[in-house]
Amino acid sequence: MEKENVYYATGKRKSAIARTWLMPGTGEITVNDRPVDDYFKVASARALMMQPLVLTNTAGSYDIKIRVLGGGYYGQAGAIRHGISKALIDVNPDLRKALKRAGFIRRDARVKERKKYGQKGARARFQFSKR
Repeated sequence: MEKENVYYATGKRKSAIARTWLMPGTGEITVNDRPVDDYFKVASARALMMQPLVLTNTAGSYDIKIRVLGGGYYGQAGAIRHGISKALIDVNPDLRKALKRAGFIRRDARVKERKKYGQKGARARFQFSKR
């Protein structure tokens, strides 16, 4: 969606949902109204969310505002990566081929399997004793 050079996209991963807005700017990234370095303390989570920008060489050319909720920090970083990838395609459709080849466009549908009744977990069973 385009509105005055603002590009919006929604990204999802596990139970995290990230709403991302891309605007031409200096490369400032805010997550839930906090700087990205303050929000993601773990460097690997920051690297995960920055992958689409590094791949397309657009790291310093867009200001990105992100609202993310749900999940843990890796799930949130994956949701942000998905949202940024979709927004970059709105900005420049030529980037789609590179982002698709890297696997950033497809929503990772893997979610936690539910616990079953009469069992310890999703697959784990209680210990069985014959006697």
